[in-house]
Amino acid sequence: MKLAPRSLLWRTFLLVGLLMVLSVAAWFAIFTTYEREPRAQQLAQTLVSVANLTRMALITARPEARHDLLRELSDREGIHIYPAEVSDKVKPLPNSPFIQRVQELVHQQLGSGARLALEREGEHALFVSFRIDEASTGNAADEEADYWLALPRERIERVFPLSWLGWGIAALLLSLLGAWAIVFRITRPLKRLEAAARKVGAGDTPPPLTEEGPIEIATVSHAFNQMSASLAQLDQDRVLILAGISHDLRTPLTRLRMGIEMSADDDLRDGMNADVEEMDKTIGQFLDFARSEGGEPPVTLKLDELIAELSAQYQRRGFQVVTAEKSVRSAVTRGRPQALRRAISNLIDNALRYAGSAGTASGTASAIELSIEAMRESNDTAWRIDVRDRGPGIPPEEVARMKRPFTRLDNARSNALGAGLGLAIVERIVRLHDATLDLLPREGGGLIARITLPART
Repeated sequence: MKLAPRSLLWRTFLLVGLLMVLSVAAWFAIFTTYEREPRAQQLAQTLVSVANLTRMALITARPEARHDLLRELSDREGIHIYPAEVSDKVKPLPNSPFIQRVQELVHQQLGSGARLALEREGEHALFVSFRIDEASTGNAADEEADYWLALPRERIERVFPLSWLGWGIAALLLSLLGAWAIVFRITRPLKRLEAAARKVGAGDTPPPLTEEGPIEIATVSHAFNQMSASLAQLDQDRVLILAGISHDLRTPLTRLRMGIEMSADDDLRDGMNADVEEMDKTIGQFLDFARSEGGEPPVTLKLDELIAELSAQYQRRGFQVVTAEKSVRSAVTRGRPQALRRAISNLIDNALRYAGSAGTASGTASAIELSIEAMRESNDTAWRIDVRDRGPGIPPEEVARMKRPFTRLDNARSNALGAGLGLAIVERIVRLHDATLDLLPREGGGLIARITLPART
């Protein structure tokens, strides 16, 4: 469901809030259920008592004083007495558990002949019938007569105090505020842990997390700090080891060059020089892969100028590397210039190496094309840097594997020497810039190596 919150803070807060509301509703239902029986007994007892007292008052009162008695009951107590007729229009009782229980209790004390009603002849009141022995009143016409006793509806209607509702809402809001404070205190260290984990994933070393809060959160922060420190130390050791290997290997390589230059066989000398150059490039790739870019601070740089500078450098060396005419002329972002230069150079070198034969200005191979385009996703702008070639390309199912270190294809695109670190170096640098690397098939054949870089200023 798209409308559901995804953050732990709001999910937990809404869950706690829902549980509180359900708890209040459950307690209200329990209170209503257990309060219904005492209230029904109280109302039934009131009806029975008023009916019995009214009947006894009418029986014992003198005939000439009964009219005054009825008027006194009406004025002071709001009680009215009506003769019960067979033709009375009485509305049936509603199917309410409370009313049904009151009727049941009235029947137990006044007999099953007693009736209860809330509306009679269009009048809304609380009606209960009772019977008077007319012989006891001195009227011998009938032995018994039924009467309706009408009480105000306020006796049955329960008024809910608005102040209770206000206090209940206030208590609920205070509970939700307290729940939000508790959940926020738990999730705030998790947000810091998430940000630090993203930096580690990008190859950076975050500052140590504060080890505070609940013991579980503090333990996780302490473990993360230890892991981050261990990874940073491991990365430094790796760079130191590879730097030492580079120094130790390049010294004998220099001596080999000197010995090769003294060789009389030109063909043998050219072949050995090519091997030495390839070995030197391989050592450089190892160093580039192991080098940490965290020491280079991000600065504002112009990507179009960087692309033009790289294109000019390769052209001076005799390679066909051109900038597309539709390329953006003013692309500004923040990043590490040397790292981005190394990433784009690796893509160009990869294209020159695998995209056909010579790729020189005098050869027949097509040019390597560089371009920068602006793209917009939602409200964010990004720069798309493309390096296009006309080589054999990379199958889509092999793209993810080719980004791993020491990986090469088993087809025509792997027919050259190399350590298989070029794309792995680029992948590591683009992650450091929160960017993405895509290897896409080019229309008409070839490969598009695309870096999508956020436009930051």
